[in-house]
Amino acid sequence: MFLTLFLSIVVCGAITLLLVGGVAFYRDIRLFSSAPKEVRELLIQRDKELFYGAKTIGLLMMAFGAAMIFSAFAVAVWDGLRSAYTFTQFFLRFAVILTAYKVYDMVFFDGFLLCRYRFFQHYYPETAPALNGRRFGFNLKSQLLKLLLIFPGIAALMAFVCTRFA
Repeated sequence: MFLTLFLSIVVCGAITLLLVGGVAFYRDIRLFSSAPKEVRELLIQRDKELFYGAKTIGLLMMAFGAAMIFSAFAVAVWDGLRSAYTFTQFFLRFAVILTAYKVYDMVFFDGFLLCRYRFFQHYYPETAPALNGRRFGFNLKSQLLKLLLIFPGIAALMAFVCTRFA
């Protein structure tokens, strides 16, 4: 269980790297396809870098974050196979990791960074009218759907694959 909690923290840190790398450094509006429609409509593409090499730093941060996520799940699978996990054990491991990520996303990204700290509005001030005044982020229904249905389904599929083909 300790490893599962550690991997959950690694995934949350990696998601943070992806966010900061994309929003603060890389700054390409194509990365914000998951943002609410009213925010996407206000975004203005910025072709000028904040400073020389900012896009490269952002790209490296995003690549490192993606590698961390892949590695965390690879370690989760490897350790489970090494320990002869059952379907239920694999399912619980993946469900804990995905649930921790989604709760972190909802509380830290949406609640803190987006609504209180106004991180996104700092880099994209044109989105302030759509984002200011919110106590919680967007897409609560979508977030809860992922948390309660989609992520447990993904965890079950991953557990099935790990137990069936290993």
